[in-house]
Amino acid sequence: MSQPAVFIDRDGTINVNVHHLHRVEDLQLIPGAAEAIAKLNTAGYFVIIITNQSAIARGLLTEEGLAEIHTELERLLASQNATINAIYHCPHHPDYGDKITCACRKPSPTMLQQAAADHTLDLSRSFMIGDNYSDLQAGWNAGCQSALVRTGYGEQVIAKTNAENKQKISYIGDDLLDVANWITDQRHLPPAPS
Repeated sequence: MSQPAVFIDRDGTINVNVHHLHRVEDLQLIPGAAEAIAKLNTAGYFVIIITNQSAIARGLLTEEGLAEIHTELERLLASQNATINAIYHCPHHPDYGDKITCACRKPSPTMLQQAAADHTLDLSRSFMIGDNYSDLQAGWNAGCQSALVRTGYGEQVIAKTNAENKQKISYIGDDLLDVANWITDQRHLPPAPS
């Protein structure tokens, strides 16, 4: 049986947004983020980070450097009983490096779809959380509900989003913990398959 997932953007949603984070020492969790992920773990959601990492295409970061950042991120979360089940990243950017116009960069749903195939996940019962409009679009394009956090670029996104698109956003939360509370509230749990 496929299970629901919560897909979470990284920068500005889980950790403090540092412009093109490329040094482990600059990694800092947003308050409440670990508690939010632990809550989602307890509720039975598969938790996956979905992140665009154009710092690689820009030559600011290597795949090895990104792996070090993610190892430290997982360590910080684990110290607060929070577990990330998988991490998917897009290293491309159409304007930098090899100037690849790829299929994986958000707002494309490809990373979510790949995760669903790899881990037998039910996208129709899943959520995408982020601080950018491309996060919301990736979720919608994959058939998930999308929620926006006010951290990171969230406030700017709210200010720029028209009324019609605001109505498509399932929930706007102060931060990841607020959204996790909304998801795990019994009224918002996705229905189990019949």
